[in-house]
Amino acid sequence: MIEQILDAAEHLFSKHGLYGVTLKDVAQRVGVHHTLLNYYFEDKKKLFDAVFARRASVTSERRMTALDEYDAATKGNPTIEGALHAFLDTDLDLYIEGGESWKNYAALGAQVANTPEWGAELMDKHFDPVVLRLIGLLKKALPDCAEEDIFWGYHFVTGALLLTLARTGRIDKLSGGLCKSDDFVAVKKRMAAFMAAGFLAICQKR
Repeated sequence: MIEQILDAAEHLFSKHGLYGVTLKDVAQRVGVHHTLLNYYFEDKKKLFDAVFARRASVTSERRMTALDEYDAATKGNPTIEGALHAFLDTDLDLYIEGGESWKNYAALGAQVANTPEWGAELMDKHFDPVVLRLIGLLKKALPDCAEEDIFWGYHFVTGALLLTLARTGRIDKLSGGLCKSDDFVAVKKRMAAFMAAGFLAICQKR
């Protein structure tokens, strides 16, 4: 029952956000009385946090493992693009392979990351360790790069990733259908290489 509730809530939250969904909406989608949700979850925010945490732990652990394995495989001599592939591709694979439920979570994550009032706290809690692990690898790959440029570079990477995960449909319209918002395979082929070039550009310029 808990998984059914989380699935239903994830679908609704990904479409309408925290404030556009009620516990009654979730209960109706599951097909139960709303008092059952109150039994499991103290309030709507607690349900939202549980929905987010369920998959956040999976993606964070997978990326941490990928970064650790990449660091070991390169014997502590990573490249920018290699580190970015470990961080980005591992996450994108979840959305490619995980079906619509993972895509719903991706859209939810984009909402959370762009809600400073309470979303930043969730992102800090679930993703700071893996982000800092990536930053550490990038520092190894760019030993002469100013530290602030590496952090700005990560900021631009995560911004592009989250816009991609939001699947807004903008690129579909702008490209006349040539590109698709939910084509994460196409994103995976391009993003790490594109971002690696950006790191080199800002670091070499300074």
